[in-house]
Amino acid sequence: MTGAPTLRRLRRLPLHAAAALTVLVCLFPVYWMTTTALKPSRDIQSSEPRFVPHTWTLEHFRTAVNADGFAQFWRNSLLVTAGAVLLSLLVALGAAFAVARLRWRGRRPFVLAVFIAQMAPWESLIIPVYIIARDTHMLDRLITLTLVYFMITLPFTVIVLRGFIATIPPELEEAAQVDGCTRFGAFRRIAFPLLAPGLMATSLFGFITAWNEFAYANFLIIKNQDQRTLPVWLSSFQNTFGTDWGATMAASTLFALPALAVFLLLQRHVTSGLASGAVKG
Repeated sequence: MTGAPTLRRLRRLPLHAAAALTVLVCLFPVYWMTTTALKPSRDIQSSEPRFVPHTWTLEHFRTAVNADGFAQFWRNSLLVTAGAVLLSLLVALGAAFAVARLRWRGRRPFVLAVFIAQMAPWESLIIPVYIIARDTHMLDRLITLTLVYFMITLPFTVIVLRGFIATIPPELEEAAQVDGCTRFGAFRRIAFPLLAPGLMATSLFGFITAWNEFAYANFLIIKNQDQRTLPVWLSSFQNTFGTDWGATMAASTLFALPALAVFLLLQRHVTSGLASGAVKG
């Protein structure tokens, strides 16, 4: 009897080994970035790489924090990201409810269009977006980046929330309407609290996408450098000897912390939100 469980464990050993290797491969760049930020400059420039630094320093973090524009560009990224996420949730919630609960002409083509928009590579739209922003005098403005990030995150948010709303029995809202609630009131009181996992999952996706985006921020903010965001600012650590890798890695570590904090806060809801929104409805 004891041989069967042991045999199953042995059969799963290659899967566990592959999973562990995948985790190591994914985490090594993060580890190297963090340790490089903590290494003295002489160790960074050494011809022999040191995987475990002998000495540690916070000098590179002080250089990054005290660099020109750090606080301002941090604020710019936060405003653009928060604005895009909130706007995407607001619009997508209404669109997802209409698709999941209502029956109207053109519903299926609309859903198909949303899926096509989600599949399209957003990098291919950089030139059309730049031309539109130039012709409408919207270059060098944070509101332009906010709208672009809203455009990028909206299809995914609609798809996930549509699937999640479809899992909520409509009879719950109908019962609330019988008790005197309006349709909006029934949705707000009954369905909306049950959407928390889906809202958390889409918020996390939107935050990471907008927070890390570089291409649009680099193309749409040209003359007014005060409107730059953190990803573009990270490329500014240059000195007479080339790139200051210690300060660049320290700034990259600081840049990754907000996304990591948001993930840790929302990770309980992310799995159930993505699963419910992706496979149901």
